[in-house]
Amino acid sequence: MDADLFAKQYLQKLTLLFETIDTTVIAKIIEVLEKANNSNACIYVIGNGGSASTASHMVNDIGVGLRRRDLLNVNIQALADNTASCSAIANDVGYDAIFSLQLQGILKKEDIVIALSCSGNSPNIIKAGEYTKLIGATLIGVSGFDGGKLKNLSDISFHVATNKGEYGLVEDMHMILDHIIYSYYIKKQKSFGV
Repeated sequence: MDADLFAKQYLQKLTLLFETIDTTVIAKIIEVLEKANNSNACIYVIGNGGSASTASHMVNDIGVGLRRRDLLNVNIQALADNTASCSAIANDVGYDAIFSLQLQGILKKEDIVIALSCSGNSPNIIKAGEYTKLIGATLIGVSGFDGGKLKNLSDISFHVATNKGEYGLVEDMHMILDHIIYSYYIKKQKSFGV
C-alpha cells in the first residue's frame, strides 16, 4: 500500500465528514455546558480506550483550560482517570459497571454525562447511560459508525456516521468537537475584548 495515497484518502474522508456534522448539536452542547456553569452542576465524561483519552482531554480543555482563563468554571471529571476505582469495580463487580457504579449515589438530575463511544454499544457506556436516564440527568452521546444504542439513548447526540471500524476518523471528529467547544469560548472572550 502506498502511504502517500493512503494519507490523501484518509484526509479526503475526514474532509467529507466535516460536511456531515450538524452544528446545531454543538450549539446545544454548549448551551447545556452554560447551564452547568450557572447551576454548579457536575459533568462526568466517560469513554474506553482512545475515547477515555479524549474524555481526559475534554476535562483538560473545558475544565482547567477555560477555568484558568475565567471563561467557564464547571466541575468536570473523566471517570476513566480513576484507575483504582475502575480496576476495583472491574475486578469485583464487572467491567460493564465501571462507570455506572461511580455515578451511583452521586449523579443528580441537574448533572450531565458525556458518553464517548465509537460503536455506541460498549456495555459500560450503555449501562451508565441508562443510569443517567433513570436519574433524569442529561446524557450527551458522542458516537460513530451507526451510532449504536447510545445514539438513541442520548438526550443530545453528536454522531459521526462512518463505516464500522473507522475508529481513527471517528476519534478525530470527537477531538474536533472538544476543540470547537474550547475555541468557541476563547473566541467569545476575544470578541468581548477581554
